Amino acid sequence: MSIYTGRGDDGQTDLRDMSRVSKASPRIEAYGTVDELNALVGTIRPTGHDDVDERLREIQNHLHVVQADFANPDPDEDDPAIRADHIETVEDWIDEYDEELEPLRSFILPTGSERGAQLHHARTVCRRAERRAVALAAEEEINEQAVQYLNRLSDGLFTFGRVVNARDGEPEESPQY
Repeated sequence: MSIYTGRGDDGQTDLRDMSRVSKASPRIEAYGTVDELNALVGTIRPTGHDDVDERLREIQNHLHVVQADFANPDPDEDDPAIRADHIETVEDWIDEYDEELEPLRSFILPTGSERGAQLHHARTVCRRAERRAVALAAEEEINEQAVQYLNRLSDGLFTFGRVVNARDGEPEESPQY
């Protein structure tokens, strides 16, 4: 299999069903931003915390499914798709880590240890991916659970950032107004 085909040289790309669309289409923007998020999560592992690393690995697989979901304008029931259980898994992780953390009393600055700050950065990219998915959903039918997943994942990445910072002994900083 050749890495380059030249098929995209005219600014068009293939979707999963082999239809051609502009590389600037909302669908490509949505799954391209999810791809960026997935690559960013890959730069964060290893965090030094095995449980967090395992969850980040699973998130990367979930994000690959989101990309496949968004790349498919006409999915069949056996095609990869984000489901409610993916969302519930992230919620379970958030609940578990919340028990380990001090209650949040104010906004916090996205900083801390190197990995903690990177997780906060990943949260912001996840929010952008969610905005791109919402824009796509305004134009075309998509799996709404994929949008919900990105929304929940941004909360999860925030919580992961907090837990990594707490374990690394990094204090949370509140903004000054």
